[in-house]
Amino acid sequence: MSKIRSTTVCAVVHKGQVAIGADGQATMGNTVAKSNVKKIRKLQDGKIVTGFAGSTADAFNLLEKFDEKLNAFGGNMKRSAIELAKEWRTDRYLRKLEAMMIVADKDEVLIISGTGDVLEPDNQIATIGSGSMYAQSAATALKKHAGDKLSAEDIVRESLHIAADICIYTNHNLVVETIG
Repeated sequence: MSKIRSTTVCAVVHKGQVAIGADGQATMGNTVAKSNVKKIRKLQDGKIVTGFAGSTADAFNLLEKFDEKLNAFGGNMKRSAIELAKEWRTDRYLRKLEAMMIVADKDEVLIISGTGDVLEPDNQIATIGSGSMYAQSAATALKKHAGDKLSAEDIVRESLHIAADICIYTNHNLVVETIG
């Protein structure tokens, strides 16, 4: 079986709103396996939104672990992210998982990786996946040059569409969720 390729996930904090979105494409080798995968999830009664890229099964495992950490730490997103990253890096089973996550609440956005990283991205723009650099470039430009006219959701949608026009592992079937 061919390795499943990533996707594109983009999150933006802007004008009191947080938006996170992802395309819906899953590929195996050079074939589109599914075009409408939902890679965005709300947790903690909609107070926290997550997006994932990488192996879907691995991402669901991590999402479940992150939810457990949120419950253990009273919904504290940053603390939960740090604890997940520590466990992900040190646990024999978890460290083999191939995925990345973006988590966001009303105030901030974080990127969590299996190498133990919990990153607070510059400009409150986070992207992961195969089209991440395209989406990040677009979101940075949109926020800088048209930010007064656009919402966080507008920036995320347009950035993902730009990434989908360039990255063959990203499509235009978007799911976007907002907080705030």
